[in-house]
Amino acid sequence: MPADPTLLKALGEALQKDPGSVPLRLHLATLLLDSGGESAALEHFVTVLGQEPANVDALRGAARAADMLGDSQRAQGYRQLLQALTHTAEQPKASEPPVSEQATSPQPEPSEGERVPAEPQSGDVTPWWEIEWPNLTLKDVGGMEQVKRRLNVAFLGPMRNPELRKAYGKSLRGGLLLYGPPGCGKTFLARATAGELGARFLGVGLSDVLDMWLGQSEKRLHEIFQHARRSAPCVLFFDELDAIGQKRVHLQHHGSMRNVVNQLLAEMSGVASDNEGVFLLGATNHPWDVDTALLRPGRFDRSAVVLPPDEPARVAILVHHLKGRPAEAVDVRLVASKTDGFSGADLAHLCETATENAMEDSAQTGTVRSISNGDFQEALRQVRPSTMSWFETARNFVLFANESGAYDDLLAYMKVKKLV
Repeated sequence: MPADPTLLKALGEALQKDPGSVPLRLHLATLLLDSGGESAALEHFVTVLGQEPANVDALRGAARAADMLGDSQRAQGYRQLLQALTHTAEQPKASEPPVSEQATSPQPEPSEGERVPAEPQSGDVTPWWEIEWPNLTLKDVGGMEQVKRRLNVAFLGPMRNPELRKAYGKSLRGGLLLYGPPGCGKTFLARATAGELGARFLGVGLSDVLDMWLGQSEKRLHEIFQHARRSAPCVLFFDELDAIGQKRVHLQHHGSMRNVVNQLLAEMSGVASDNEGVFLLGATNHPWDVDTALLRPGRFDRSAVVLPPDEPARVAILVHHLKGRPAEAVDVRLVASKTDGFSGADLAHLCETATENAMEDSAQTGTVRSISNGDFQEALRQVRPSTMSWFETARNFVLFANESGAYDDLLAYMKVKKLV
């Protein structure tokens, strides 16, 4: 049963006052999940996991939210980590090692509030990160011309013109951070970039990196980079970068997560790192939470804002989601003109809602009819753009924390849309 919007709003306001409250954030995420806000719920669950990587409730909720969003691979990753945690909790406690062995194998002192599980068994295997060959290209991405230009300057142009790259001494190192409201196609764009390059694609999420064993998360991260280097040319894509590379000042009581950030920095531009041919892309809904060291030259040194689709892009998205459905009577341009500010995910949900309206009517009459403009009109009363809450949060950063000019493109867009 959907939660009362007034309750959701009250919980959201309470969370703004106390953003570190894990129980409050989990409660809000669960209510959002039951009220059709899967994307926002997943965002809250990921935030909790950034604070408490072994939080069972957050892992269970994140897996459910990812399933509802159609991201089965990500959901499976959360479930694997959840299974490892619950399995370990059921195991009998191992006997203490001999005193002499303890003396020769000192363990690091845990920081306050940090769990330090036992060492993994020798039979544990290293997970295999699947390398993909995307069949998408940038032609499959509607709109986003400014982002495509950034990608062309940073990666595509130098890759296609090695002689020009050599003449200008242009390195293929460094990375691009894609940021913006959820559901606007950052992951889709990353896959399309790999397809455009003819390169392999290695997508990395929070569950691919975090491990309950002390020191294993850093090892996983190193193995991911090694795998990408062996697979070059390869697009190495970090989803939810703010969860993996969170500002270390926020991790004072989470020593294991600080070590993960340090390992990520070392892999990206350390003395022993050779990332030639590895194209780094990151995506985040919260660029202001990413550790500033990750944004220095040689790392994610360029950024591009991925905004809600413009009207031509919305037309293309609507046509795509109505394909194979009886929708001949729908004026997609009319619908697109009424959905300013909708993300790609919002438009997909709008099509689903309009389809359900037509199906309900057809079930009552016993006759299959075409989806109509009226069905979309009714759907627009039920579906609202999910990006508005993100822009409300972003407003404070573009107005009061933009001394470096990092959010100039976002500020220009928000001025045009009268959001600031």
